[in-house]
Formats: sequence, C-alpha cells, structure tokens
Amino acid sequence: MGRVSTNHYGNVYCVIRDNEKINAPWIPWQKLKKTNQMGNIVERLTNLDYFIVIAYLIILMIIGYRASFSKKKNSDETLFLANKSLNWSSIGFNMWGTNVGPSMLLAFASIGYSTGIVAVNFDWYAFIFLFLLAIVFAPKYLAAKVSTMPEFMGNRYGDSTQNILAWYALVKILISWLSLGLFAGGFLVRQILGIPMWQSVTVLVAFAGLFTFFGGLKAIAKVNVFQMILLIAVSLSLMLLGLNKVGGILALYEKTPHHFWNLIQPASDPKYPWYAILLGYPVAAVAFFCTDQSMVQSVLGAKNLKEGQLGVSFIGWLKILSLPLFIGTGILCYVLFPNLKDPNEAYMTMVTNLFPPGMNGLVIVVLIAVLVGTIGSSLNSLSTVFTMDIYVKKINPQASNKQIVRIGRWAVVAGCIFAVVVVLAIDNIKGLNLFDVFQSVLGFIAPPLSVVFLLTVFWKRTTRKAVNFTLSIGSVLSLGTGVTYLWILPSDKYAFWPHYLMLSFFIFAGLLIIAILISLLDRTPSIYTVNAEHEANIEKPQRAVWISWIALAVVMIALYLFFNGH
Repeated sequence: MGRVSTNHYGNVYCVIRDNEKINAPWIPWQKLKKTNQMGNIVERLTNLDYFIVIAYLIILMIIGYRASFSKKKNSDETLFLANKSLNWSSIGFNMWGTNVGPSMLLAFASIGYSTGIVAVNFDWYAFIFLFLLAIVFAPKYLAAKVSTMPEFMGNRYGDSTQNILAWYALVKILISWLSLGLFAGGFLVRQILGIPMWQSVTVLVAFAGLFTFFGGLKAIAKVNVFQMILLIAVSLSLMLLGLNKVGGILALYEKTPHHFWNLIQPASDPKYPWYAILLGYPVAAVAFFCTDQSMVQSVLGAKNLKEGQLGVSFIGWLKILSLPLFIGTGILCYVLFPNLKDPNEAYMTMVTNLFPPGMNGLVIVVLIAVLVGTIGSSLNSLSTVFTMDIYVKKINPQASNKQIVRIGRWAVVAGCIFAVVVVLAIDNIKGLNLFDVFQSVLGFIAPPLSVVFLLTVFWKRTTRKAVNFTLSIGSVLSLGTGVTYLWILPSDKYAFWPHYLMLSFFIFAGLLIIAILISLLDRTPSIYTVNAEHEANIEKPQRAVWISWIALAVVMIALYLFFNGH
C-alpha cells in the first residue's frame, strides 16, 4: 500500500510505498528498472504505429508554423502574450497542458491502483482556487496590463519587490518546471524507446523550444489545444477498453474495495485525513494557480477578461476528467492485473495489454504531447520573466520591440541548454538523488508566495517591508523547515512532525501572522497606493462567467457528495 504525494504546486506525482521516505514528491525514477511493459511497446510497434507518430509530428509542426508565422501587429506581445488573442478554449487547454505532465499519467494510474480515488482531491478541490484566480486575481492582473507576476508586485511595492520575485520565479521555472519536468519525461522516453538520456532530453527540449522560439505563447497555446484533445481521446479509449474487459462500471465497483471510492478520509487516516487536505492543499493551490507565471500567463494573453475567466472555468471542467481518464485506468488495472509488483507499472501494463497492435504509437504520441505542452509553456514563462523583469527593467529600459524579441528568444535557447545540463547532472551523479532533493526543497516555496499575494490583494495595509521580508527571510525560514523535515530530523524517524500538508499550513499561518505584525508595527509604512487608472480598468464578471462558475460549483459539490460514504 502507498500514498499519493504532491509537489509544491499540489500536483500529484507518485505513490510512495510505506517503507520509503514518506515525503519524496516524485516517483523515484533512478530506483526503477526498465519494466517489461515499457520495453514491450517498442517490440509491438507496427508500420501503422510509426505512421501515427510521423503524422502527429507533421500536424504539430503545421499548427506551430501557422501560429508562429501568421501576420503580427506587435512582435513582442505576440511572443510573450499571444498578442492578447487567446479565447477561453485556448486558455483552458493551455493551462491544462501546462498542468498535465508525463509523470502524472503514470502517477495517477499508480495511485488509483493503490488507494482508489483519493488523489482526485488534488484536481477537484482546485476549482475553489481557480475561482479565486478568475474572479479576484485575473481582473487585477489584466487591469494593470502586466506581462509577469513580478511586474504586478513591482507596480505595487517598487523595484526591490519586483527584483526579488523575478529571480525567485526564474529559479523556480528553471529547476522545477524545466529541469525536473524534462527529467521525468526524458526518463520515460528512454525507458520506452531505449535511447540514451542525452538524446531523449535534447530532442524533447529542442522540439518544444522551436515552438516557443518562433511563436511564443500563441504557438504553444494552439499546439496545446490539439494535444489535449488527443490526450482525452487516447485516455478515454484506454478507459473504455478496460471497462469493457471488466464488464462495465457496476462490475468495476463491485470488484474493488468500497473505500476506493471515497474522496474524504476520516481524521484517523494516517495518509490523507480530511483536515490535512482541507487546510494544507490550499497553500500550494494558491501559489500554483493564482501566482505561478507558467499557469497565469495564459490568462494574461486573453482577448479580454471574459475570455480569461471562462478559460479558467474551462480548466476546472477539464479537471473533472482526471477520474475517468487517469485514475480510473489504475483502478481498472487493480481489477484486471491485481498482482503487480510495482503500482508504478499500472499505466504501461494497461497500455501493453489492452491496446491492439497499431495503437501503441498513440501512447508515444501522448507522452510527447504532454511533454511539449509543459516544457513549451515553461520556456515561454522563463523568456517572459527574464526579458520583461530583468532585461527591460534593469539592463536596457529603452529596448526596441525587435531587441526585446531577440533577447526573449535567446532566453529560450539558454533555458533549453540549462535544462539539458541539469537533467544530465541529475542522471549521472550517483549517491545523491538530486531529482528528489530539488523537488522536495521546492515544495516549501509555496507558503511565502501564497502569503504575499493574498495579503496584497485582500489587505491594502500590507507594507513593502512585510512583502520583502516574507519573500526573502520568510522563504529561508520555510525552506529551512523543509530541509529539517526532510533530512536533518526526518519525519520517518521523528514522530513529532505533523502531516506534511499540515506543516505547509502551519508555515503559511506563521508567515501570515508575521507579515501582518510587520505591517501594523511599521512606523514608516510604504503601502500600495491605489492606481486610479488600474482601478478604473477593473471589470466585473459578466453573466456568462457567473453561470459557468455556478454550474461548475454545483457539479463539484454533487461529485463530492456522490463519492463519499461508500
């Protein structure tokens, strides 16, 4: 038996067996051996499979080319914010594409196999924080006409805050989004195709980098719409094949432990008590959905506020599909193949045993799709933050649009090279699993970000000293607690530690209280002065937006009521 673990964004990545370190947020890739299920895909590939992969790559390149080289009115905006042209569907699919990674496909199936549907909380509970982004944060972001999150905070608290947050964002994107995401994807490609790691990651990052280099956010968004539709089609096919083999939904329910179908676990549950998810998950969710450049950038590229708000609502609807498309695969595998030695093999076991020859190419296509989506969005965010918050702000304030585009593209190239180097280092350094180290430490970045952005938006008395203290000293305190929890006094040896989700909540609550006290006790407070123009630009949600969100809330409440008491 194992449990689900999350990264600092609340994404679900792996099942951790009881005898392993209880907080490692990702599948321990370096401990896994090449499985027969993975190797069998290459052996089963037919001419039709190769045709499917080649056709997919051609279609992808055509979509990317048309998005990249269409007529542009303003080059710099097209590269970073898609010339403010994204509609609600593009925003929703692109945010979902950024959120879904290759490890998520394996991890959700693994969790479904081991524990049932409890991990769906990390997708379904998110609708509350997506609502917060759409109704509270997005109107302020778009009214301020910013390109990045550091720029938004800089408008309110000055250059010092913008500088801290810009470097904060760059490190987070480079390590968490790019390097660790690429490592997970490269590992899977290496396992499936049997090619060296350096070849797999180089091809992947080059492929994703091309779209970002030439087309920026617009190209990535267009490509992600196609790729996410493809992901839904392939995952749904696998689910339907599994249901047919099991004998239908009722048969699946009868053949699984009934507790598999409960979203809310009792307070006595050692792995996911209800209060830990209720209080701890929001800390990561606010940081991820409301403040992370890679996620929010799609909203910043919206045609208008209405499209942005509907797009955020759309990803909330898409997240409902996590149960049938991803976790359901693992539950089906539990019934069909109950004696797996490693739950992490659940997804590939289903693929190799259920997909007929000629359809295995679709699996490779889906893995490439989710990789290109995540890596492309990360590269575009990296390019935007570096160019707008560091180059334009500090190095060359008088830069022309042409210069800005050129620097943005060089930032993409630099990001690609850095990510490949870090991935190869992670893969080659023996005795120290840098992958787990980086991801675990980054898991404690969320509390300071959540405190700063929530106070900024909801409490006008927040001072610059409070914000800068939380982002700097507060981050050191948060990360220091994390290092102590993980390695100095590890939680598997010292029983005094709370559940790691509750630890995140306690750090958040402590930093929140400190920030409030600093603001109240500051004798020369430098607080946000309301910008009349920005305030005038803030729009109220339209009727269609409210209808969409109310409908989503009703559906989510109904799902939580239905999936409990089993």
